[in-house]
Amino acid sequence: MATKIRLQRHGRKSYAFYSIVIADVRAPRDGKFIEKICTYNPNTNPATVDLKFDRALDWVLKGAQPTDTVRNILSDEGVYMKKHLLGGVAKGAFGEAEAETKFEAWKNNKQTGLAALKAKEDEAKKADAKARLEAEKKVNAEKAKALAEKKAAEAAANAPAEEATEAPAEEAPATEAAAE
Repeated sequence: MATKIRLQRHGRKSYAFYSIVIADVRAPRDGKFIEKICTYNPNTNPATVDLKFDRALDWVLKGAQPTDTVRNILSDEGVYMKKHLLGGVAKGAFGEAEAETKFEAWKNNKQTGLAALKAKEDEAKKADAKARLEAEKKVNAEKAKALAEKKAAEAAANAPAEEATEAPAEEAPATEAAAE
């Protein structure tokens, strides 16, 4: 029986997540499968992959053919690197212990690279937030200055008008008193 390693879609519209399954090539995409080896959520940053590494490696060694997307996921997780190293052990190029150390070195190098990328991304977010905060402070200062100028202009305009309205009010009772 020909087997395929492929994605099985789950989730709601526009928010899909996937299971990576081993299935017969004749089975429908979301139908019957032999074994579930992984969950893959592309909605997170970075994408979340929960892989049963040993089972995935076992199926790849047995000859199960992955789809393009699954091949990329398995390659990123190191399944194909491990397969490559086990091929070298089978040919006698190096020992199994040396293959393990090479794989661990590759895995640590990848982890270090991902950590550096994450730190750089966090630094960029902090710098962007700081720049937005400074821009907002500048806009708020300009608005406060414009508001202070407007209030000063209103106060200056209201001061002569108040004096003009107060003066006739004082004269009016005087004329009334004179008329009596």
